Amino acid sequence: MNIDPASFGKVAVLMGGSSAERAISLMSGGGVLAALQGQGIDAHAFDPAEHDLVELRTQGYTRCFIALHGRHGEDGTVQGALELLRIPYTGSGVMASAIGMDKVMTKRVWLAEGLPTPRYICLASDEQQPARIRRLAGELGLPLIVKPPREGSSIGVTKVTAAGDVDQQMLDAVALSAQYDADVLCEEFIDGPELTCPVLGRGATAQALPVIRIVPPAAGYDYNNKYFTDEVQYLCPSGLPAEEEAQIQRLVIAAYRALGCRGWGRADLMLRASDRKPYLLEMNTSPGMTSHSLVPMSARAAGIGYEQLCLRILQTAALDG
Repeated sequence: MNIDPASFGKVAVLMGGSSAERAISLMSGGGVLAALQGQGIDAHAFDPAEHDLVELRTQGYTRCFIALHGRHGEDGTVQGALELLRIPYTGSGVMASAIGMDKVMTKRVWLAEGLPTPRYICLASDEQQPARIRRLAGELGLPLIVKPPREGSSIGVTKVTAAGDVDQQMLDAVALSAQYDADVLCEEFIDGPELTCPVLGRGATAQALPVIRIVPPAAGYDYNNKYFTDEVQYLCPSGLPAEEEAQIQRLVIAAYRALGCRGWGRADLMLRASDRKPYLLEMNTSPGMTSHSLVPMSARAAGIGYEQLCLRILQTAALDG
């Protein structure tokens, strides 16, 4: 890839921020920053929690690589500010970022487009009475997943099972989730392999990268195991039959395009063991770029190294209009 590093101008790698995923964002941003600087690009760290975004303009930045995760970084707010500042940025625009950050709104769009996603019930802040919470297990079946609809990295997520006191599990799960979000998403559990599939590009030219099959330890695929241990197995190639993998990639592209995503993203899915039907869980519009992250792993399987991936994403920096 013969690109003049000077053509990118002065690049801000936005990292850190104020969300619950700040620590992961700092790791992602550090990796991206080193990769860009290693290719001769005039890239600098920029933490919106410590600097006013207006400084991006006053300090002469010409484009931004968004390595922020969670609220105020992945939810359309930073994207909107950069639109006003007229500084091109990586990843999806304002609308797709806002929808993708909200798992309930994402599900509504996918269901409207006829795309499969697990059955769910969303409890607003005024619907979280104990009597209502106790009915959820009967309505969705067990096991079920309880999580904040606008957080990531498995923060605040509980799997409620038939073992033990289900009512108390549900009350505790909703209370935990409500610490991170006023609304609580309760979702049917799909029993089968957990998958993820990254996408690069936009519109008709969007390209799905190889599918990764995630094999968690007995303790589960939680925040600690995602980022700080080597207990999780990530299989890429996935080991799925070729036609099944191609079907999942087509579904992920459809899900990505339905939300209006651009630049890059990553869809998480479950593959129901009983009939091999895939179900979409969520779309990450600013995925992790740490040493444990999945987009670089999938890209590597497609012959795209980490530095090349960062450069390719940076090339897609744009404005909505």
